[in-house]
Amino acid sequence: MTAGDQELFDAGARLGELLEQQRRMIATAESCTGGWVAKALTDKAGSSAYVLGGLVTYSNQAKQELLGVTGKSLEDHGAVSEPVVREMVAGALATTGADVAVAISGVAGPGGGSEEKPVGTVWFAWGNDATSTEAVVEHFSGDRDQVRRQAVLYALQGVRAFLETS
Repeated sequence: MTAGDQELFDAGARLGELLEQQRRMIATAESCTGGWVAKALTDKAGSSAYVLGGLVTYSNQAKQELLGVTGKSLEDHGAVSEPVVREMVAGALATTGADVAVAISGVAGPGGGSEEKPVGTVWFAWGNDATSTEAVVEHFSGDRDQVRRQAVLYALQGVRAFLETS
């Protein structure tokens, strides 16, 4: 199932409204989605009230240099892993000073998958500090665009659910 443009806009707007109500600023740290979560959040006019910034850290080097992801985590677990997305959240919070951050790293395809991490495997994390950060892995189907769209929607909905309960 693919998330359409309107569905992504609506999910971004709903999260934005909640962030604004809670007077929180968000930062994004994205790999396979290439900044699409930040785009969905900023598609609505006035989003500067709740979007602090976003980092597209597609390469391992960028993850290390911009977000402080450790070489050990990348070497031991790979970029598409729970330790890495948790470190991405911590780095986004530290780098930007945001109140909450979301991180995404996955295998969107069509290549790059493995038996352990097939195409469609995407790790997510969100939180407002190291102790509150939640991480989850999902497996999406479809082509590259479909995987990325599903990942963006999942991230927006996941952060919203996190904020509603924290």
